[in-house]
Amino acid sequence: MHVTIDQDRCCGAGQCVLTAPTVFDQGEDDGLVQLRTERPDPAVQSDVRLAATLCPGSAITVHDSNT
Repeated sequence: MHVTIDQDRCCGAGQCVLTAPTVFDQGEDDGLVQLRTERPDPAVQSDVRLAATLCPGSAITVHDSNT
């Protein structure tokens, strides 16, 4: 799995941080999503997929491991 974010689409809702805090963070100044790791541990990959689904701005993209 490879994860990318688009901060221009982020609205700062924070669902990603609540769902997968080891992978996502929020900026202190603007509240926008920050990526802690592009390649999450297999143990949290289902949480990352859920975070991408819950993101109201569709700012998170999950890529298959072969991309």
